[in-house]
Amino acid sequence: MAERPNWNVEGRDWPNREASRFITAAGLRWHVQVMGQGPAILLLHGTAAATHSWRDLMPLLARDFTVVAPDLPGHGFSDPVASTRLSLPGMAASVAALLAAMRVRPVLAAGHSAGAAILLRMALDGRIAPSAIVSLNGALQPLGDRHAAFFTRAARMLVGLPFVPSLFAWRAADRAVAERLLRDTGSRIEPRGVDLYARLFRHSGHLAAALGMMANWDLVPLLRDLPKLKPRLVLVTGALDRAVPPAQAEAVRRRLPSAEIVAWPGLGHLAHEERPEQAAALIKSEMSGEMAA
Repeated sequence: MAERPNWNVEGRDWPNREASRFITAAGLRWHVQVMGQGPAILLLHGTAAATHSWRDLMPLLARDFTVVAPDLPGHGFSDPVASTRLSLPGMAASVAALLAAMRVRPVLAAGHSAGAAILLRMALDGRIAPSAIVSLNGALQPLGDRHAAFFTRAARMLVGLPFVPSLFAWRAADRAVAERLLRDTGSRIEPRGVDLYARLFRHSGHLAAALGMMANWDLVPLLRDLPKLKPRLVLVTGALDRAVPPAQAEAVRRRLPSAEIVAWPGLGHLAHEERPEQAAALIKSEMSGEMAA
């Protein structure tokens, strides 16, 4: 199995393939999907995912907006980067360069898990200025809080061993393993979605990017700067989320009291994939509220 997913192989029936394009920015060749017309909405997926995470949500939003969704560096079909660029500021700078190359200025942004953290960093650094940021089960608190340094060191050690991503990919080559990993997030997604994740998990390069993000992720500066955030922040939590416990949203709101928490019962970490219509309605309501104001 090749280290990186091949667009002519794994991408042959990729969801919303007709919306895909490849754009060079920040020294990378990015896979980006663009769909619809109207005000621009930016979608950023989470660690170890790709644009397929928005497969059902994008067409719903595209009825009213221009939706822009890239594969993050090293994920899916976008080029990999040096490990130092997988840090939160590094990812924010890379995505900002992509938007500049595309001449896109999102009026609204939504991010899942780590994607939400990237959006917040971009907004705090003045790289984007949306009216609101929707955090879908956002990973905004350090892993284990007091033990965050240990997790970071462990991830750095793992990603520094060249056989580790290959070992993970070998294990995930079994579809049942991928299905169990997804189920452990608290979500139940359709078989097609499981197949797409499994397709990516088989590639060590894709998993190396996910491990690299973990190794270089530092959320402490983000939380420290959070009170300076200008866009509205909506924190969507899945009650069954085992990856990012809903209680973390309350911790974020203590730092930013203006943040709104929207609880979704019966859904897990991949809530936007379980109920894309529900996610689309929420995002559209945020935009409708801004236009009405």
